[in-house]
Amino acid sequence: MRIVSTEKIISPAKFAHVVLRTRKLDEAVAWYAEVLGTRTVFQNEFVAFLTYDEEHHRIALIATAQAEGSPAQAAGLDHFAYGFDDFGDLMSSYKRLRDAGIKPVWTINHGPTTSIYYEDPDGTRLEFQVDNFATEAELKGWMDGPGFAANPIGIEFDAEKLLARYEAGDPLKELMAQGSA
Repeated sequence: MRIVSTEKIISPAKFAHVVLRTRKLDEAVAWYAEVLGTRTVFQNEFVAFLTYDEEHHRIALIATAQAEGSPAQAAGLDHFAYGFDDFGDLMSSYKRLRDAGIKPVWTINHGPTTSIYYEDPDGTRLEFQVDNFATEAELKGWMDGPGFAANPIGIEFDAEKLLARYEAGDPLKELMAQGSA
């Protein structure tokens, strides 16, 4: 006999995938391949399943006949975020995408993260981020301080200046601080 308890909230073990509607299926498939390194597992005229790892799909794209996008500030998905292991990986991805003609739509140091946002062909935003604090205690200390209370969104930065400072060998601690570029 098995007993199913409802006393404890059980969080999911992993995030499996996201499904997005697109007006530009082929263009979106190519964009995600360039930006995330996805490979197409299956595609027909109305759906594509993409992955970049061992999961059967991480992104599904469903073609829609909707002619217009949602109005700005409409309820729904704002963005989804991908974290990088280190600052160098974030800078390398920025430079590779820049050289491929894919420019960020927003670059901001949120405090907890240094983040670069991109928009897919339908305007869905992806955030590429790297954590700015090595430990949870450092992060919590910063978030409990006056800087976060005064500005919980962050400070925008110039990605080209940040890349130049990174390539010049400036200390990572300085580069990950708000206002560094």
